[in-house]
Amino acid sequence: MNPRQLEQMARQMQKEMMRIQEELANTTVEGTAGSYVTVTMNGHREIKSIKLAPEVVDPDDVETLQDLIVAAIADASKKAQELAEQRLGPLAGGMKLPGF
Repeated sequence: MNPRQLEQMARQMQKEMMRIQEELANTTVEGTAGSYVTVTMNGHREIKSIKLAPEVVDPDDVETLQDLIVAAIADASKKAQELAEQRLGPLAGGMKLPGF
């Protein structure tokens, strides 16, 4: 493969990577902690919303609510990670990408 072909392939991969990054920014996943907390996050792991079931808001038990929020964020983050790996996997050739 000559240098010109390599450069063309690199540009094509970069263009595809940018397209996938934009797609990840516009794709959301939901993480949950039971039916009490739902966290919506995009493919870049940016939290877009947190929904709480009214019955979970108990001023006498704030710790449980905090634990549920953390669990829902962790669940959403895992799903966003899986989404990114799925979309970027073919470009990465099976390599683990840091930050994804």
